[in-house]
Amino acid sequence: MLVVFRADASVQIGTGHVMRCLTLADELTRQGHECRFVCREHEGHLGDLITSKGYGFTLLPAPSDNEVEANDRNSDNYARWLGVPWQEDARQTLDTLTPWQPDWLVVDHYALDAEWERILANVVGSIMVIDDLANRCHECALLLDQNLGRVASDYDDLLPNDCHRLIGPGYALLRPEFANLREQSMNRRQQPALKRILISLGGVDRTNVTGQVLDALSESALPASTELDIIMGAAAPYLDGVRQQAARMPFRAMVSVGVTDMAERMCLADLSIGAAGGTSWERCCLGLPAVLVILAENQVAGAVALEASGAAIKTDNAGQLGTTLPAVLVALSEPDRLERMSDAAAGITDGDGVFRVLQAMGAAGGTD
Repeated sequence: MLVVFRADASVQIGTGHVMRCLTLADELTRQGHECRFVCREHEGHLGDLITSKGYGFTLLPAPSDNEVEANDRNSDNYARWLGVPWQEDARQTLDTLTPWQPDWLVVDHYALDAEWERILANVVGSIMVIDDLANRCHECALLLDQNLGRVASDYDDLLPNDCHRLIGPGYALLRPEFANLREQSMNRRQQPALKRILISLGGVDRTNVTGQVLDALSESALPASTELDIIMGAAAPYLDGVRQQAARMPFRAMVSVGVTDMAERMCLADLSIGAAGGTSWERCCLGLPAVLVILAENQVAGAVALEASGAAIKTDNAGQLGTTLPAVLVALSEPDRLERMSDAAAGITDGDGVFRVLQAMGAAGGTD
């Protein structure tokens, strides 16, 4: 079976869409299927990572300067993420897919909807959409929305009647190492203490929230024995500055780039300070308490739901971390607070979502 993924990464979009598609592709490949990726040539498109994993990779042409300017004028919607008119993207993707006739097309892009999907429907067996917004119509056999607080009825009137909905963190696309380390991680959290903090604000962090977090922590009452594990992507524009800042911190701070052992790092951490995006489900699987920094409007609902569950504490304004973060750290010093957050997080997802998604794909269109 051939599965093609249409997803983009860029400095503006971030890396999360491509990364979760890679998780699904890895398991499909392990089960003997072929996977290919179709991406637009944006800055930070992750093509090197995709090809290093052995996947076929087609890079659609970069947007022209005129197209970028036009999309900037429409910056109040996700259309600008595509970089070109959706009709042009549909035509270019159709030209790419027609010789392949894939069994599945997996679409993970906020700028694409039912109109785009209908154009591709005739050259693919089935379409699966990965979404987080529930704000537009889709023409697909499967829809995955892995967010906490989402309910199936949020997609009423947005999907065909026969579309199967995979809703909630039970379907979160996590790499197998998270489920494999779940028991070990939970065992070490039975009497937690705040000694090691994992800081990860996404693969790009184009506004340098990482630097703001480090500023706030340097002014906090954390003991000198505290350790900071700072994770950044190779395309992060403030990487060098963060490295210099980490060297000046009053406690040990290590900056790592493009890590492949995130599950192990989360297992060793006592607290995470991170973006309120897809990484939240990785933290939950390992029972890692989190301070969530909301970096985009589409992260608000998930952050609210995670805080309501007791798994995390959200900060609403990244620009005020210097004031809010030290106060949050004081709250986390309350007796049993970290342990209660850990238990709440672990109850949200067990890390086996990718297998549930593959089972649904088999039922809907065949993966044998």
